[in-house]
Amino acid sequence: VVYVPSEMLISSFGAAQEFGQGLQMAEQKLAEAGIGYQVPLFRVFVKILAEYEKGDESPFFKWLDALPRQFYNGASMTYACFDALLPYVAWLSMTERTNSVNFQKAIQNVFFLSEDTTSDKDLLKWAYCVAVSRSVEFNGERIIAPMADYFNHGTETEVEVNFDEGGNCMAYASKDIPAGSPLRMSLGDPTNPSPLFATYGFLDESSPATFCKMMDKQDEMQALGYDFSNLLFYKETGDISPEVYDVVLYSLLGNADPNLQQTFYQAVVSGDEATKNQYHQQYFQYTLDELKNHVNKTLRELEELSNKARSYDPRTHPRVPVILKHNEFVNETFLRVKANLDAMG
Repeated sequence: VVYVPSEMLISSFGAAQEFGQGLQMAEQKLAEAGIGYQVPLFRVFVKILAEYEKGDESPFFKWLDALPRQFYNGASMTYACFDALLPYVAWLSMTERTNSVNFQKAIQNVFFLSEDTTSDKDLLKWAYCVAVSRSVEFNGERIIAPMADYFNHGTETEVEVNFDEGGNCMAYASKDIPAGSPLRMSLGDPTNPSPLFATYGFLDESSPATFCKMMDKQDEMQALGYDFSNLLFYKETGDISPEVYDVVLYSLLGNADPNLQQTFYQAVVSGDEATKNQYHQQYFQYTLDELKNHVNKTLRELEELSNKARSYDPRTHPRVPVILKHNEFVNETFLRVKANLDAMG
């Protein structure tokens, strides 16, 4: 579908070779800020700025000139935006903004860029948004393949993007595609739209589920070996993933009897389904009550947050529509979950 030769890629390893020691001090600043793992993305960010300074002499000029000037992701948001979001997606979005700010600080130690560039906060925000939203991870590196970065995200994909041994980018059709159909690739976990919202600034309405929003149970989640992608509420059916029941019961048992909690823990991590299910049956009413309380509380929060978003002037808060879309997606999902829980007793 698309072929991009290696010499037209913007990559973290290419930037490291081009700029060498000129990046060392800045990357040290990132390590001191606790985000040394973001060095590949930072190198792409620097390369974008370096090409931007060249203007129409850059081989990437037409691609750069065609990119969006306004973004809607977490890095572009204001604190007012975060105040209108639930804690999980607000945390994800704030993390993007914090990374952007740390990049802006680190770039002050890249001396081959002009002061006009490194002091222009709007330009730096834009370059970060381009880097994070147009690049893909490959073998620990970050790569932008101009033109191949135009594919939208889809839960169901038509295109797969790969890189050959020579570093060339090739996008292949993964199935027969009727004329007039979209060409979509996967930009992330299709079962949870919040990370995509925070990173890219769009709502994947085709996503089948969303994280259950139990930010207060992260310790229990990690203890059982789960992460956010396991704890899901499903939009169309209102079903709840089994891992949610595990985490809620594990938390309740910890408050009631640590010995019971430890036995349940062993059943979960060892795959002893018989013992685990026995615990779930015995304490189901407690789990059900806890889930109902969580869902009802979240629905009340969503109403308050959406009302706050609606009070903003969209002329000064252009991200309000996508924030409201996200909140409505979660609201619809939680209402279906609530209906199922209420039917259980």
